[in-house]
Amino acid sequence: MRRKINFFQTVLIVCISILVYSCSQKSSSWPQFRGPDNNMVAAGTNYPTEWNDSLNVKWSTNLTGAGWSSPIVVGDIIFITSAFLEKAAPVDPKAVQPAPPPPPPVPGVHPVTQQGPPPPQAEDSSYMKEVYRWELTCIDLKSGKELWKQVARNGSPGIKKHVGNTYACETPVSDGKRVYAYFGMTGVYCYDLDGKLLWQKELGSFKTLNGWGTGSSPVVSQGILYIQVDNEEGSFLTALDAATGIEKWKVTRDEKTNYSTPVIWKNKVRSELVTTGKSVRSYDPLTGNLIWQLKIGLEMSIPSPVYDREHIYLGNSGGPGKKGILYSIKAGAEGDITPKDSALVSNGVEWTLRGAGTSNPSPLLYKGLLYLLSGRGGELQCVDASTGKQEYKEKIEKVGACWSSPWAYNDQICFYDEKGVTSQNTLNDKFWASAAITEDAYIFRGVKKLYCVKK
Repeated sequence: MRRKINFFQTVLIVCISILVYSCSQKSSSWPQFRGPDNNMVAAGTNYPTEWNDSLNVKWSTNLTGAGWSSPIVVGDIIFITSAFLEKAAPVDPKAVQPAPPPPPPVPGVHPVTQQGPPPPQAEDSSYMKEVYRWELTCIDLKSGKELWKQVARNGSPGIKKHVGNTYACETPVSDGKRVYAYFGMTGVYCYDLDGKLLWQKELGSFKTLNGWGTGSSPVVSQGILYIQVDNEEGSFLTALDAATGIEKWKVTRDEKTNYSTPVIWKNKVRSELVTTGKSVRSYDPLTGNLIWQLKIGLEMSIPSPVYDREHIYLGNSGGPGKKGILYSIKAGAEGDITPKDSALVSNGVEWTLRGAGTSNPSPLLYKGLLYLLSGRGGELQCVDASTGKQEYKEKIEKVGACWSSPWAYNDQICFYDEKGVTSQNTLNDKFWASAAITEDAYIFRGVKKLYCVKK
């Protein structure tokens, strides 16, 4: 039966009220991408429902570097990563000169056309002449004042990026004792909470699809730091000792460029390290041994999984003209669990939802329901997590592109688009980073400022 919903529309923030009961557990830290349980569920109380540039913004701090990485919160401090362009590549005059016009036609002479494939285009290597500065910044949660910043690296990038991307897309992660800043193909850096560099490690530089750049964030659990490095040349998954940076294990991956962040799934059977791509794979976190895999196909993976103790819900973002697909995987699965002959279930797959529309934002699991937010167009789909049956699909008007993951609080499903122009909640900025949530405040990272939204 379709569940009735009430919602109020904004463009920066959309909150959809659902008629279910509320239960939550307080948490003062938000130590990784999508929160302590990878679920974007706010566990505190008394969050504001209305704000703008002059209402319920406790503080805002100007930002000067570029970064699509999300903020994290450890106790009373916030961490963000940024990249600063210090020196642009010199402009090559030959590269900007227009091609000469074709010669005028000669009567009786047919023009000669080129035979065979066109000559290969020279690879754009201008990024190698640029100079960037990569920084980790620590900010006081109560005041928004900068406590310290550390320059992780200064030099030329190892790979090309898209003009709309940045060199600081990966969200840092903390185990409460240390903070780990991973800058894609620019290395991983470990600091203590006072800003002292403890170790650093280069993982190599590899080309990404169309030179778009990187985005998968690191994960830390039980003293091990996990990093998924999917690219066009040599994909792998690595586990590093969190205290020293020494490699514990490394496995190659039959994957190309992906942007999803792996998760540690603590289910009723065991703990698993789950990654997505054209194939979903579960690894033993201690050894890197493969536990199960599910072949999806389609194109790259951007959204990250969500889970409970019984199931993990995951898929990928499809491709040009193809909608993504969503699966429910049962705890305890082993081996190849790919459904055979176009089936929708297998010994490990509970259900399959084809054409689910999974996109850039990761799914949200809240009280037995899955919420799928489209990257463009303001479409929100609700799916029963136990059956895969669609409960409803809503088109929310005047919503722009959505890159960040939605979150849940007090029977409301909330998300913001990139523009920051709304009829109700307005922040004059651009937003791609997902929110960090404390026990009573939202931390939003825009392009121009970092905001603490609190009553």
